[in-house]
Amino acid sequence: MPPGASNFSACFSSEGSRYSVQGQAAPECFDELHALLERVSENHPEVGREDLDMLETAVIEIAGNVVEHGRPPGQVSYSFFLEVTDTALESVLIESGTEVPPDLDEPRPAPDDMSETGRGLLLAGAVLDELRYERRDGQNTWTMVRGRRS
Repeated sequence: MPPGASNFSACFSSEGSRYSVQGQAAPECFDELHALLERVSENHPEVGREDLDMLETAVIEIAGNVVEHGRPPGQVSYSFFLEVTDTALESVLIESGTEVPPDLDEPRPAPDDMSETGRGLLLAGAVLDELRYERRDGQNTWTMVRGRRS
């Protein structure tokens, strides 16, 4: 593998309801996350497109924060897990970066109208039914749940 290339692998369970992908938190990880969610769409036509799109928005926003702000830079690995249930899309993003200080239960001021940053967590929280962060075993764990509306 060339220097600087990311080592990704995608694993899809034989049940067809559990999916995972893992690798280095680098810009290339977005392609793997998009591919995983497209696979979910293909395997689960009963899941509404809007539900998948809203989950994808949240996942990419959180992953974007990990890629951009993860420390130490270039050394953060991640694992993403998604399960399709009868009532929800339940996902977890675990990453090895340093501790994140957000308190997701506290109201946040909206970013300045001209600001190009600061909206990711607000947007993710707006499109999900549950967004939770916790530091566990030296890793950051982001739980994202989108209830199925269709």
